[in-house]
Amino acid sequence: MSDVTAGEKAGGEPPTSMRTVVLASSAGTAFEWYDFFVFGTLASIIGKNFFSELSDTAGVLAALALFGAGFFFRPLGALIFGRIGDKSGRKGAFLITVILMGAATFAIGLLPTYAMAGPLAPLLLILMRIIQGTALGGEYGGAAIYVAEHSPPGKRGAMTGWIQTSAAFGLFGALIVILVARTTLGEEAFLAWGWRIPFLVSIGLLGISIWMRLKLSESPSFQKLKDAGEQAEHPFREAFGQWKNLKLVLLALVAIMFAQGAVWYCAFFYLPVFLERFLKVGPSTVNMLVMAAVAVSAPLYVFFGWLSDKVGRKWVLWFGMTLALVAFFPAFHQMARFANPALAEAEQRTPVTVVADPAACTLQFDPVGKAVFVTSCDIAKSALANAGVSYVNEAGPAGQVARVDIGAAGVLSVEGGALDKAGLKAAKADFETRLKAALAGAGYPAKADPARIDLFGVFGILLIFVVAATALYGPQASTLVELFPTRVRYTALSLPYHVGTGWVGGFVPFTAFAIVTATGDIYAGLWYPFVFTLISVVATLFLLPETRGRSLDD
Repeated sequence: MSDVTAGEKAGGEPPTSMRTVVLASSAGTAFEWYDFFVFGTLASIIGKNFFSELSDTAGVLAALALFGAGFFFRPLGALIFGRIGDKSGRKGAFLITVILMGAATFAIGLLPTYAMAGPLAPLLLILMRIIQGTALGGEYGGAAIYVAEHSPPGKRGAMTGWIQTSAAFGLFGALIVILVARTTLGEEAFLAWGWRIPFLVSIGLLGISIWMRLKLSESPSFQKLKDAGEQAEHPFREAFGQWKNLKLVLLALVAIMFAQGAVWYCAFFYLPVFLERFLKVGPSTVNMLVMAAVAVSAPLYVFFGWLSDKVGRKWVLWFGMTLALVAFFPAFHQMARFANPALAEAEQRTPVTVVADPAACTLQFDPVGKAVFVTSCDIAKSALANAGVSYVNEAGPAGQVARVDIGAAGVLSVEGGALDKAGLKAAKADFETRLKAALAGAGYPAKADPARIDLFGVFGILLIFVVAATALYGPQASTLVELFPTRVRYTALSLPYHVGTGWVGGFVPFTAFAIVTATGDIYAGLWYPFVFTLISVVATLFLLPETRGRSLDD
C-alpha cells in the first residue's frame, strides 16, 4: 500500500497519508464487522440464554431471526447517516457509527439472561441489535466513500479493496476470539458465562477505532463542495426525488446489490449453516473450514479490486456473480457427497415421504422468530428439515394427521393446535425421538462420520464461492462510489447497498429454510440466491456502465 498524501486538511494542516486513510477506515469497518459476526456465530448459545422458554430448535431460530433483525434496520441507518454524511461530512458520520456499534456490542456482554430478568432480557437484546444494525447501515458507505475520495483514480479499486477485505478480518477476528475463549474456559464455562467475553473484548477495539478515526481529515471531494457552499441541503430529495439519481440507485440495487446479498451471504453464512444443519458436520469442523476460507478470501478482495483498475469494474463483477450462478446447485450437491456420503446413500436407498393434508401445510417463513407452527404437517416437515433429510410431499385425506413414511416404516406426527406450550414441547420431543429412531433404522446418519468427510473436497467447494464472492465484492466499493455524484453519494450509495446486503442477504437463512420445508428438498433453498443472482447477471451485462476512471468531482 502506498503512503502518498491524500488531500489537504482544512486550515492548512499537513495532508493525511493514504496509508492512514486506508488503515483507519478499514480498521473501524473490520471492528464493526467483528461485532456483527460475533452475534451470528454465537446464535445457538444466545438462543439458549435469552429464549430459554422456547425449545432448543425454536430458540436457535429466534436468535437467527434476531440476527436478521439487525440486517432489517441497516437501510434505516443508511438513510440516517447518509444524510449526515452528505450534509455535514463523511468523517463525522462514520465516527458516530463506530461508537454506536461498539457501545451496543459491549452492552450485549453485560445483559441479563432470561433466567435473570425474564422477558426483559430478550427485549433489551432486541434493542441492542437494532442499534447495531442501524450503525452498520451508516458504516460501509462512509468508509468506502472516504477511501475512494482520497484515492488516485488509477488505484481506486485496489485502495477500496481494503475496505472490502475488512469484512474478512472482522469475521476472522470474531472466530478467533470465540475459539480461544471456548478452548481456554472449556465448553461448560463458555456456555454459562464465557460467551460474554467476545462482546466485552470489543471495548478495547472500540477505543482503537475511535483514536484512529479522530486522526482523519475530511475527504477532498466533500471539502471542495463545502468550501464552495454546494453540499446537498436536501439529500433525500436529490437522491430519490430526481430521476437522474433515482435511476442510479435502482441500477445499483438490481445490477450489483441483488447479487452481492445473495452470493456473499450464501458463501459465508448459508453454506456453513447448510454444512452444520443439513449435512450434520460437526461445528468445530465447520468453523475450521470457514476460518480457512476467510483467510484465503482476505487478499482476494484487494486482488480483484486491483484487477478492476486494470480491466474495468463491470467484467470483474460480472465474472463473480456468473461463477456463483452456475455453481449453486451442482456445487452444493457435490459438497453433500464430500461431507456426508452416508446421508446421500440413505436418501438414494430409502426415500422419505410426508403424507399430509395440503391445507395443513404452511410456508414456514419466520424472519422475526415469533411464529409458532403447530399443525402435524408443519411439525413433521420442520423436524425432517432440521435433520437434513430430503422428502417427497404426498397429499393425504383432509383432516388426517401427517405421517412420515421412511421406506416401509411409518411415523405418525402430532397435532399441536390444541396443546398448551408445555404440552406442545413434549409432543414435539416425543415425535422427534420416534422419527430419529426410524431414520437411524433406515441408515440415515445422526451426524456426518468424520472418517468419511473429504475435507479437501468440501474446502474446494468453499473456494469456488470464495472466489465468486470476492470477485463481486472486491471492485464493488469503487464501482458504487464512481456511479453516484458527490452531492448525494453517501445517501444514494448506502441505501441500495444495505437493502441488498441487509434484506436480500440477511434473510437468506429464513427464506431458504421456508423453501426447504415447503418442497422437501434440502437444495431447494438455493433458488432464493439463484434468482437474485440471475437478475443481477442480466442487469449488469446489459445496463451497468463501466465506471473505471470516472472523476469523483463531476
